[in-house]
Amino acid sequence: MAKVLTQSEAKSMGLPGRKSLEIVSGEKGSQAVTLRLVEIPVPKPGEAPRGPHFHQGFEECIFVMSGEGATEADSGTHPLRAGDTILIPSGEKHVTRNTGSQPLVLLCFFPVPDIAQRTHEGPPRRHGEH
Repeated sequence: MAKVLTQSEAKSMGLPGRKSLEIVSGEKGSQAVTLRLVEIPVPKPGEAPRGPHFHQGFEECIFVMSGEGATEADSGTHPLRAGDTILIPSGEKHVTRNTGSQPLVLLCFFPVPDIAQRTHEGPPRRHGEH
């Protein structure tokens, strides 16, 4: 059955350095998709940048709704602006930063209903590590 999910019903993720609202996920009845609306503010002078993370076993697709930024990934730095989309492979460390003068607003898509269990800070684990 089709279902309308409003932004006002989204779950605030309380993630550091950004406002992240989980609009669609397994908690909302999705079988195979997570969708987050993310807003990254303009960095304040002297503010420590947040570190990279990675997703094990699934990709992340990020669409830039507004603003300017860059995704720093294992594969390099990728400048982004409104209308751009970046696809991050499974296991690739990445972090998206605001490089502009306005908030950077993103839609982040994941092909799984729950990303928390397989999202990790720091470098990917090697086979056999815990």
